[in-house]
Amino acid sequence: VQLVESGGALAQTGGSLKLSCVTSGLAFRDATIAWFRQAPGKEREAVSCVSAPDLSQYYADSVKGRFFISKDYGEETSWLQMNNLKAEDAAVYYCAAMYRTLSGLPHSSLVHFWGKGTLVTVSS
Repeated sequence: VQLVESGGALAQTGGSLKLSCVTSGLAFRDATIAWFRQAPGKEREAVSCVSAPDLSQYYADSVKGRFFISKDYGEETSWLQMNNLKAEDAAVYYCAAMYRTLSGLPHSSLVHFWGKGTLVTVSS
């Protein structure tokens, strides 16, 4: 299984970025996809997930209304659209997959597969 993130970049405060996670070798329809982030000196935290099989979406309070997750079965890809970026959104963002049905954001210990991450930097 491989998860490959892309789309991380330098953005201005208030700007937008769209992260992509291309998967391979995953039973995509059966996998919950989550996006985590980790800032320097902080723990890795889940910011959003789309759960299998019903595509329920969950968001951290800090990103609710600004970030939007999606999952495309045909392309076996997930996206994280990030709008109105804030300085505190700066982090390495990781795509994660797990064969679990969730009713909320996952803890990192529940993840089966990780991507290597993509860096998001936000400047004022």
